[in-house]
Amino acid sequence: MTQTTLPAWLLPLAELLESVEPEHLAPRFPSPPEDARQAAVLMLFADGSKGPDLLLTLRASTLRAHAGQIAFPGGSSDPGDSDAVETALREAEEEVGLAPAEVHIFGQLPTLWLPPNNFAVTTVLGYWPQPRDLLPVDIGEVAAVFRAPIADLMDPTNRYTIVHPSGWRGPAFTVDSDMPLWGFTAGVVSRLFARAGWEREWDDSIIRPLPAIG
Repeated sequence: MTQTTLPAWLLPLAELLESVEPEHLAPRFPSPPEDARQAAVLMLFADGSKGPDLLLTLRASTLRAHAGQIAFPGGSSDPGDSDAVETALREAEEEVGLAPAEVHIFGQLPTLWLPPNNFAVTTVLGYWPQPRDLLPVDIGEVAAVFRAPIADLMDPTNRYTIVHPSGWRGPAFTVDSDMPLWGFTAGVVSRLFARAGWEREWDDSIIRPLPAIG
């Protein structure tokens, strides 16, 4: 992993990491049970052509779990992984070809519970000093790779409340994809960015149904 200085725009986020509690990010399901399976994802920031951005993937529609969802690179821990950082970096390399040496890790979030699959997910935060174009490596897991400008994510016109057929509701974002950003990943983005002071007032009374996965 490279050692580098974080850009000024990322410092507010880095500085609040020590004070973030699980309840801040997942009010309904903050603490994983003891039998939860360990997993990690990489929340990767970079300076893009449209300003600061965030790396996202579109999961393959053929997957058994979370098919067709937009998510951070990541997955379940392997027995040989020493910690969540190693898991997140390994998964990012396997999925989108991002070499661990390209990433400066600057922290991680509290481990959160993802009930549908009983995963205990740790979000690892990284900065990408020299971003480049990436493509899916494992097409069985990743259908597309893209970078979402943070200004676009925080634009109130791109934000709304999504409703799952089960009745579950949560924050969602319009991104450069046929599918919105929703679910676990959207919850982390929404609540973490709000604590960092990046959020702009948006209308959570705008409600839209979850689109069908094509």
